[in-house]
This record gives sequence, structure tokens and C-alpha cells, in this order.
Amino acid sequence: MSERKEFRDLAAPERAHEVVGDLDLSAGTERVPLEAARGRVLAERVDATLDVPGFDRAAMDGYAVRARDTYGADATGPTLGETTDGDPVVLPVAGSVHAGEAPDVTVDPGEAVEISTGAVMPAGADAVVIVERTRDVGDDGDRRIAVETAVTPGENVMLAGADVAAGERALGPGRHLTPREIGLLSALGVDEVSVRGTPTVGIVSTGDELVRPGGDLDSRAGQIYDVNTYTVASAVTEAGGDPEVYPHVGDDMAEMERVLTEAADECDLVLTSGSTSASAVDVVYRVIEERGELLLHGVAIKPGKPMLVGRIGSAAYVGLPGYPVSALTIFRTFVAPAVRAAAGLPEPRTASVDGRMAVDERTEEGRRRLLAVGLVEEGDSSASEGDGPLVYPVDKGSGATTTLTEADGVVDVPADTNALTADEHVTVDLFSPDVRPPTLLGVGEDDPALSRILDRLDRPRYLARGSRGGLRQLREGVPDVAVVAGPLDEDVSVDGSHPVDLGGWTREWGLVVPAGNPQDVTGLADLVDRDLAFVNRGTDSGLRTSLSNALADLAAERGVDRHVVTDAIAGFDLNARAFESPPRAVAAENADAGLGLRATATKLDLEFVSLGTQSVRVLANPERTGKASVERLEDLLGRALDEFADLNGFDRE
Repeated sequence: MSERKEFRDLAAPERAHEVVGDLDLSAGTERVPLEAARGRVLAERVDATLDVPGFDRAAMDGYAVRARDTYGADATGPTLGETTDGDPVVLPVAGSVHAGEAPDVTVDPGEAVEISTGAVMPAGADAVVIVERTRDVGDDGDRRIAVETAVTPGENVMLAGADVAAGERALGPGRHLTPREIGLLSALGVDEVSVRGTPTVGIVSTGDELVRPGGDLDSRAGQIYDVNTYTVASAVTEAGGDPEVYPHVGDDMAEMERVLTEAADECDLVLTSGSTSASAVDVVYRVIEERGELLLHGVAIKPGKPMLVGRIGSAAYVGLPGYPVSALTIFRTFVAPAVRAAAGLPEPRTASVDGRMAVDERTEEGRRRLLAVGLVEEGDSSASEGDGPLVYPVDKGSGATTTLTEADGVVDVPADTNALTADEHVTVDLFSPDVRPPTLLGVGEDDPALSRILDRLDRPRYLARGSRGGLRQLREGVPDVAVVAGPLDEDVSVDGSHPVDLGGWTREWGLVVPAGNPQDVTGLADLVDRDLAFVNRGTDSGLRTSLSNALADLAAERGVDRHVVTDAIAGFDLNARAFESPPRAVAAENADAGLGLRATATKLDLEFVSLGTQSVRVLANPERTGKASVERLEDLLGRALDEFADLNGFDRE
């Protein structure tokens, strides 16, 4: 039996930064063609080998002239053939020169030559009069122009080397190559450059339960799709590294050793996810100890405690936790800065927002916590009122991948803090400077019609927390709207004010059974009196409330306690989170019946036993009814929308 590895002295986050920062991720230098150089970092100075431009050229369309011939010119008085103070200067046109051609004409004293922008200045000329300050005054056989303004030598002319002079330092090492720099290098005729090497980062996800996206998944065998491989690979690319994805490996030490050794031979840094915790089957740290050097195991931070740092051969190694939120948070916090430094890239633009906590949030004292949070504006003008947005926790657990998309940033909670209180001012480190709070935040019942309506809004965010969860957060003043299904038997006031009913619909609910209804289920009594496998919804669901009320009525008819009825249903306490989950369990032949909607039964080609209809209401926070997004939602709810046309059992109220 393998020995269990225990976390003993957890490293401080500062120590973890130091250890990771000391890893050598350098990938040397390489020469790349100019078309592939955008985003890279120069490794060597680039000097100009020619003048840019390489000739005196016209900066404007007009006429090349000798500046002294225009002195005293003015727009008043159409004097022809002679010049007096205040009159235009009339000059014969000796020819023309266009961009891309060598001049075949010379500007003699008292002459002008028509010229295009970018064209080589003809000999004799030292200035250009723009075409808008001239007039044609001759005829085709004797072309003349009247110059209505005087020019000085060099006016409207870009002299040779005015942009970059030969021998001049054009770009220095460490310069990040953006389209601007690519343009300058192009002007210098440079077709390839020496750049800092991009660190190659091997990515290995571990665990017998993993299946790559696109593969066949057997949920009954405990298999899950591999979230971390492509998530971490995209984060490596964003940080400036070159990800190299390896096949995921199970919890077999020999195979783990083979894959990690191969990755270490081919990469500058190896990242694993999973198999880092203090578990008997977590073997990565054993491989590192036997094939390399383990520098750190465990960090006093949440999420991300089971972090590993070490070396395998000449390659650096970091072990990320298996849960996606933890893995990405640890990569972003500790590893991404080291990858950027190795690639020579600057720290990314950062952005933070000052806001105030919407609710109380307890934390674990003794460990620094990176609390995933979302933002919501209290009103269209709230940002100008000085308080900033409301900040609410969205941490559903490290294993919940939706936390990645429901959060806008993190609040860094110090190790000596055990709670954040409502209205406490906090600073949110945004995941990106481009993050913007959602235009509308909704919480509550999940519903197919609602999903379609939300598609008509710009950047909404909806958290499916069930009807009770929506009411609970609405009472706390967090969301703009709560969506509630079934009877409203709770106080839903917000700071003493009742929410505003924006509208809603009805939906038919009941029992979803297999096609053909092989068990001949006709109602709730069958669940109580027969040995049928049933899948229920969670206690926060409006469907669950309606079911509980119906079972209470059945118990009253039979003269028994409600618990006698519910205890007789096999699976009554088997709670599924989403409205399609129980019907899908039926479709997978894992249950004889599931709580659901007629629309879902129709979608999945299953049978349906109706138990009634329930109302779905959209309730607005009374302090947010002036938000443009709330007004837009109310407008949509008031229309005869197509969203209900193909949803069997749905109707407008």
C-alpha cells in the first residue's frame, strides 16, 4: 500500500512566488520572419541601414517650386504675368512628377512642377505649394498657375532621413513588437528579426476519470471531460508561452514517470493538473522526488493549496490543482508572471475596481484567499456616485467550472481576515482590463423560455440558483431581477419595499417517464405506492415547491403525515440541479420517472404525466427599475414573443 503524503508546513504565497520566479524558463533566441514577429520581443538592437525616406519627397499634392519665387504672393488681385505685393504669383508649369517614378524635369527659376504626395522632389525645387492654394490661369497649350500663398524652404517636404536616418538606433532589445514596430521594420527593409524564444510549456492532465472533449463519456463510470488541458493551454498562450499538449495520464506511477520525463526532455516548463493533493493515489510528487527535485509542496492559499514546484532534469515543473478554478487561479497568480518574464513580455495591463460587498462572506482564517466575485451596477449612474459596483461572491466550489465565467475578478483576502461584511469596501482585481459588469444580473429559476428571452439582451448574466435562491438574493439586494416559479409563500421585500412584477408566463409541470410509459405511471400515487425510481429537483427549485405542495395534499387526503408520503418515494431526496437533469436521467434509463416540464419531455421524446401548471414571474429589485436593461426586459416580457411558439406547455400570463 502506498504511503499517504501529508501537507505539513504550507509555504507562504510570497515564498511560492519566489520559488517559481527562480525557475529557469529561458528558451534562448530565434530568428523569425517579419510576418511572424507580431507579439514577440526583440532580442537584439536593430539599426537603420538606410535613410527613411531615402529621398526628399512631397508631403502633399501640389506644385514643387523654389520658395523664393513665391515670396509676397497673396490671394487678392488676379494679376497675370507679373508679381506685385499682395497679388498671386503666376508661374508656368514645366511638367509633372508622380509617386514611384524618377523626375525627368528640373524646376528652373520662376517655374513650377506639378507633384503628387510621396513623389521625389525634382531638382531645383525646395518647397511644395499645396494644390488648394493655387489656381489654373493658363490654357492647355500654355499652362500656368496662380500661387496664392508664399512658402518657405522645406515646407510640405519630407527630407531624406527625416523619419529614420541611416546608422540611427531604430529599435532596441526588449521591445515588444506591435503593428507599429512591424511598420518601421518594414520601412527599413528588414525581413526577419532576432527575438526572445517562447518558453515551451508541456501540459499534462492527470486522472483515470478524464476524457478529452469530443470523446465518448461514460458518466456511470465516473468519467468527466478534461477541462484543464485546453483551459491551461489557452492561458499559457495568453501569457506568451507555447503550449505543448500531451496525452492525459491515469494514476499509474510508471506511466506518469514516462510522460513527465518525455515532456521534461522536450519543454522548458512542465505543468500538470491533478494528482497533487495529499492522497494515496496522487503520485506526481513521488515522480518528482525520484526523477528530479521537489522544491515546494503546498501553499497557504485558497484555492490552490496542493501546489507543487520542482525540477525534472533541466526542465522546470509546476503541479497545478485538479479543480479547474484552482488550476487557473494558481497559474494566473504564480506561473503566468514567470512565463511572461521568460518571453520578455511586460506585465499585462491590470485593472481593479473599488466596490462594496453585497453580502457577508466568511473566510478561512490562517490562509490567504482569492475570492472569486462578480460585479453588478446598482443603477445606470451608480459609477458616478462614488461607491462603485456591488461585489458578490460567486464561488461555487473549486470543482465548478461555471465559476470561471460567472466571476469578473477576485478579492484578495488576507490570511488574518475571517470575514467580509456587507457594505464593506473591497478592491476587485479584474481578470482583464476589458471586463465590464453585466448589463443585467438575474438570479433564480432555470427555465427554457427565460433563456431565450435573455438572448435578446446585451450582456446579461443569469445565475440559476432556483426560486428560493433568487428570492434570498433579491432580499439581500444583490440582483436586478429574480425569476420565481410556483407559489410565492415568502416575504420578498427589499429594504422594506416590495419587488416590481415585470411579467411572466405559465408552464406545465409533472412527471417525465420513458417513451411509451412502460410502468403505466398516472400520477403521484404511483410514486408513493409502487417501487419506482424517481429523480427530484433541488429544494431551491420552484418545481420542487409545487411537488411538495401536491404531496402534502395527497397526504391530507390519506390522513397521514406528509413525511409518510415523501419517505415512501424512492429517490425523493435525490436532487438534480437543472430542469433537464431528471428527464435526462429517465432518458438514460437511470430512473422510472423524473420531475420536469412538458416542454422537456417533448424535446427528449419522452412521455409526460401532467400535474398542473405553475406561474413563472420576473420580479425586479425596486431600486433598479430605472436601469436600461431592466426596462428592456420589461418591454420584452410585454410583447407576444416567438420564444413560446415551440415550447409545449408554455403560455403567456
